[in-house]
Amino acid sequence: MTAESNRPAAIHVTHRAARCEWCDGLKAVAPVAAVVMPVGLLFGALSSAKGLTLLEAGLMSILVFAGGAQIAAMDLWLDPMPVAAIALSTFLINARHILMGLSLAPKTHGFSPRQRFFAFFFLTDEAWALSERRVLNHPLTPTFWFSLAIVIPVVWSAGTYIGARFGNCLGDPCAIGADFTFTALLISLIAGFTTTRTALSAVLASCVTATLSYVALGAPWHIVIGATVGLTVAYVTAPRDRVAEAAERNLISDALSNLDPAAPLDCPSGSRP
Repeated sequence: MTAESNRPAAIHVTHRAARCEWCDGLKAVAPVAAVVMPVGLLFGALSSAKGLTLLEAGLMSILVFAGGAQIAAMDLWLDPMPVAAIALSTFLINARHILMGLSLAPKTHGFSPRQRFFAFFFLTDEAWALSERRVLNHPLTPTFWFSLAIVIPVVWSAGTYIGARFGNCLGDPCAIGADFTFTALLISLIAGFTTTRTALSAVLASCVTATLSYVALGAPWHIVIGATVGLTVAYVTAPRDRVAEAAERNLISDALSNLDPAAPLDCPSGSRP
């Protein structure tokens, strides 16, 4: 059997693996999409109440595509427009994407530069959490990632459109707890990572400091402070590589034991006294 005859079978296996990756991504993102929709409804209703047109609200969700920052911007949406405050708030809230990007970058070695560029444009809390969970057992592939990256923006934009179009008919979304759906989603995603002492300590420290900072300083400083404290606690409580440390100590001990104190020093030529 020649290499040419094996090529169709290899292509079939590749396509089948891609379909499996695609289906795995859709299964993983389906529960998340069900929660993203009401958050999109909330933003659409808030934007409509602030006077944004249907087109303006839709373009913001497509171009900005940052749920937490968009909702925070609606809270600051006044006349006259506090542009500096909105810009600062958006930067501080979205600064967490730097950390998420640093976390995912080493795991995207199978992406081309163009795929990586578009992948990180669609980076969200949900996609990051699902991808980090994925790499615990499987490598992160472009097929799996973009199955997440397609579904979440579509659902978010659809929720924005419905909320902006029928926001007046829906009433106050906060009255039914729709404003808590985004927080509940993040709690459920984070809960899957708190399986070690380090992760649990970092999450608890971040939650406590973020809550206290919110009460004392208000938004959006609690996000930066909570993230900084969480990272610090994770670094301090992370287990050290005991095996590597023991091997290094044994290597040094063996080297010292092999030294012969009576042996003459091997000095370079011309350097002997």
